[in-house]
Amino acid sequence: MKPGATEEQVQHVVHLVRDFGLKEHLIRGTDRTVVACIGDKRAVDKGAIETAPMVERIVPILSTYKMASTEVKKTRTTVAIGPERFRIGGRKVGVIAGPCAVESRDQLLRTADAVKAAGAIGLRGGAYKPRTSPYSFQGLGEEGLKILAEARKKTGLAIVTDVIGLEQVPLVTEYADVLQIGARNMQHYPLLEAVGNVNKPVLLKRGLSAHLDEFLLAAEYVINAGNNDVILCERGIRTFEQYVRNTLPLAAVPELNDKTHLPVVVDPSHATGHAHLVPAMCRAAVAAGADGLLLECHLDPEHALSDGAQSIAPSALAELMVILNRIALAVGREM
Repeated sequence: MKPGATEEQVQHVVHLVRDFGLKEHLIRGTDRTVVACIGDKRAVDKGAIETAPMVERIVPILSTYKMASTEVKKTRTTVAIGPERFRIGGRKVGVIAGPCAVESRDQLLRTADAVKAAGAIGLRGGAYKPRTSPYSFQGLGEEGLKILAEARKKTGLAIVTDVIGLEQVPLVTEYADVLQIGARNMQHYPLLEAVGNVNKPVLLKRGLSAHLDEFLLAAEYVINAGNNDVILCERGIRTFEQYVRNTLPLAAVPELNDKTHLPVVVDPSHATGHAHLVPAMCRAAVAAGADGLLLECHLDPEHALSDGAQSIAPSALAELMVILNRIALAVGREM
């Protein structure tokens, strides 16, 4: 739409779009509104829409992922999370840290205090854990969610936790600030649509073997269902290497920043699988343009019930934050 288009004129175009059997998606910027049209373009009389009052032009979107593409939205999307409404995707780089799984009330509350003191903006912790082995610790379920909510009340940190099944969406939405879709569920399309129907931000992890276009199309499922607050998370991909748990392709960060307006965070814990590699990958991720970091931090990694080998101690997190702030300032950001 042309700058200055009224709401009535925008809605007139919306009705035209619907008349042609398309679905509209409004993107309101500071200067103008874009009406994205989703559906079969062969049924559209382009001239009828183009001549409507205050329509500036019609632009075909070539990307298979329409709503997530920078072709549709040039300005960067920021996603507000938690009680303090920290915006992921802005000038500040946000750190979300915590244990892989909620193991006990004492463990999580003490970790939350340490994470807050280090300067993080969010607390991660799985109440439900999708584990490769059925004999591994699967999480505390709703009790874990209640403990996470108590930690948020105490610290003000945003709560980020997994939702691994359709039946869990309502319950996790009730407690969490950000719904995390893990790598194994990146192409669980009914689940993507389900979290697209809730009013909570979604942190979507890249699948173990997913191409970037497949990753962005998974985000498209969430946005198409009605939820624009999607945060992309690069957590490494499976390759032939064995010295790391996964291979962290940091080139994905600037490439995603070029292809999509959605914020991009990096999880170096799952990407490397080794605590001694996490700080270096954090430094590199911030330098590469990541909007945030998702870290595993445990009070006693040697006795963690899951992923202890890749968890850093709270003292290491505090030291890391000081260094990351220097790197962020060097690239025009801050922690």
